[in-house]
Amino acid sequence: MKKSYRFFCFLVLVLSTFAACSTGEILHQILSTKAEVPVFLDARPVSPTEIAFRFSQPVQVVSLNFDPALEIESVEEGEEVRIFFAEPLEEGKRVTADILVEDSATNTLNVIVPFRTRNDRMPVLVFNEVRTEYSRPRSEFVEFLVLEPGNLGAMRLFIAGHSISKPAYEFVPIEVRAGEYITLHLRTVEDGTVDETGTNLALSGGAGAHDEARDLWVPGTVKLVRRTDALWLLDQDDRIIDALLLSENPGPVWANQNIAAAAELFGREKAWLPPEGSAEDSWVPSPSDAVISAGTTATRTINRDESLPPAPRAGNWYVTATSGNTPGRPNDPRRHN
Repeated sequence: MKKSYRFFCFLVLVLSTFAACSTGEILHQILSTKAEVPVFLDARPVSPTEIAFRFSQPVQVVSLNFDPALEIESVEEGEEVRIFFAEPLEEGKRVTADILVEDSATNTLNVIVPFRTRNDRMPVLVFNEVRTEYSRPRSEFVEFLVLEPGNLGAMRLFIAGHSISKPAYEFVPIEVRAGEYITLHLRTVEDGTVDETGTNLALSGGAGAHDEARDLWVPGTVKLVRRTDALWLLDQDDRIIDALLLSENPGPVWANQNIAAAAELFGREKAWLPPEGSAEDSWVPSPSDAVISAGTTATRTINRDESLPPAPRAGNWYVTATSGNTPGRPNDPRRHN
């Protein structure tokens, strides 16, 4: 009798343990399934009539709204949700999407994400002049020269001293013509400054504004560019449009990791070139290969030699003479001694 009772207890214990394990495994599976919620990866404009949202797993769209409102023609669901529009969208326009999606296990995810519509008409332009030093009311600036016309919308300016991954400035849709000078003032410290986004180029006041050039202003008073820095323009496919590499002193090693990373990017993408006649394969520019910015002041700016073809290399740049800064105008050929 005692043996039978002990066997019965053992059997109950085994069955209880099995049941507990099975229940635990089932619960774990349920919780694991519910825990694997979709993750939003990115939103990107594919074409003037198509936007793609990427997720970590296939999803269905529960609701979708745009601000400003856009007329949706159709939706394709999956890991990549593609939205098709009835008409081409305005180039480089800022839009905010509010999208609610659901996966096969009824996990939901709501994402509110801003983006800019597709712009396939970005102009060809180059860095032309840079002021790295601030003297109120003269703000630092970056000047561009337009070589071929187009629309600036969604073009992004990066400055390594500010951030290697976050744009210092993103351009709104603006039609520009060949030969136009664009001055992007990197602070706003005066009243009367206006972004000139249309055809009237005499709207803006402020130190450095020019009535025959396009003036744009970065809000705020934070310093964005320095004597040792890297600047580059990106299109919507992350291709470098133009680049500029600055160093206050020559040397073999970059002191700043962000600028070192930018220099490596420039070398890999052939966005910054070695001196003419030098080998380019697997080349990474050092401070000695940059535009040497020593001597620059609020009136001695860093200028591209406009008499030379616009190749991105140090030999095409110089520090202008005192009072030689020319935002919005052709560069002063006098050089700082």
